[in-house]
Amino acid sequence: MGLTWKQRVFTALLGTAAVSGLTALLLILVGTINVLLPPDTKFGIVFDAGSSHTSLFVYQWPANKENDTGMVSQALACQAEGSGISSYASNPARVGESLQGCLEEALALIPKAKHHETPMFLGATAGMRLLSRKNRSQAEDVFAAVRQALGQSPVDFRGAELLTGQDEGAFGWITINYVLGLLVKYSFSGEWIRPLEETLVGALDMGGASTQITFVPGGPILDKTTQATFRLYGADHTVYTHSYLCFGRDQALSRLLAELVQASPGLLVRHPCYHSGYRGTLALAPLYESPCVPVAPPGLSQNLTVEGTGNPGACVEALRKLFNFSSCDGREDCAFAGVYQPPVQGQFYVEESAPADQDPWLRDYCASGLYFLTLLVEGYGFSEETWGGIEFRQQAGGTDIGWTLGYMLNLTNLIPAEVPAQRRAQSFGVWTAGVVFLVLTLAATLGAVGVQLFWIQD
Repeated sequence: MGLTWKQRVFTALLGTAAVSGLTALLLILVGTINVLLPPDTKFGIVFDAGSSHTSLFVYQWPANKENDTGMVSQALACQAEGSGISSYASNPARVGESLQGCLEEALALIPKAKHHETPMFLGATAGMRLLSRKNRSQAEDVFAAVRQALGQSPVDFRGAELLTGQDEGAFGWITINYVLGLLVKYSFSGEWIRPLEETLVGALDMGGASTQITFVPGGPILDKTTQATFRLYGADHTVYTHSYLCFGRDQALSRLLAELVQASPGLLVRHPCYHSGYRGTLALAPLYESPCVPVAPPGLSQNLTVEGTGNPGACVEALRKLFNFSSCDGREDCAFAGVYQPPVQGQFYVEESAPADQDPWLRDYCASGLYFLTLLVEGYGFSEETWGGIEFRQQAGGTDIGWTLGYMLNLTNLIPAEVPAQRRAQSFGVWTAGVVFLVLTLAATLGAVGVQLFWIQD
């Protein structure tokens, strides 16, 4: 006796379900490949303790690196309360409080599970260099207070140190060339490539207490004390760099005022860089607190009256006396004050900043502009041909320009890379086929059940 139609359909559906189910199982068991999971994210914290204020930056980078160097990006920028840490010399216990607000923001951003492995460093620049020159004991007390405060945080505190002017300039050079994509960049073909060295730009930092210049010269660096070398993304870089303490804008203008005071017969000083009609009174004593200002005249308890004359020519002449250009007479490889410098070349980026409250600085705008012009042209040696290659920036590529990013990039060379984790997974085609066979198995099984339950025999 032959099979009925119901039995034939039921048997066919069961067979289809069995075959498709077995095929789906084989695809799941056999059709898998190794897949790299997305790399973990590393974090780092750097405090920039400048002469006028302290800033905190949080950086992040994938745990797998490119030729031993991390691809770092800025995740947070925070300006700490109060003035620079050197201003706490008479009360160092308060310096830790000024840093806590920004530190709490950083800890809130970084996942708690990563706190213990996140490096943190504080680098102090020209403000603390001046304090160390003036009173080393006070400077050490400030650093001790900073280390005590930051050492209690849950992150990997690497210390608080005085950054040399050479390091500040070199790290700033790394920063600007990195954010402009001149050290390494991602190509359209999906590969990391290094641009030509001829495209690298120079870096100028016009700080409050110091100024730095860093660039790749056209020939060998004859004075090795002005040379910095580092390895980034598998390539070696050698730059000329020099820092001039006491030649930042604030200290230069204080030195200028002190020179005018010394040349004035009384307590009335006519200032050629202040606009005509300006008249102000200031105490003499604070002017001579900086070690950049050499000699204090008698009668410091008295006040000084300053009148502006608005004379640009006399202003430039007074500013030129601060540089000691005569020490470089007859030398092409000399900037000022007898300091060796090869001729500048290429494009330069200048870190630009401005006080939040600009009213107290209005009187100094003319003096600042003429000072920077004298420094760049007569000091660093920029000419009409090279002047157009200077750009003034606070940020580039959405990242703050300064030494901190360059420091973190260099630090990633010392942090071991992590090999991306792997797992077994199916390719898209195999996964799609498996889904199709699973759906077919389910449909055939449901069909067989329906035939058995609802097909009415004749």
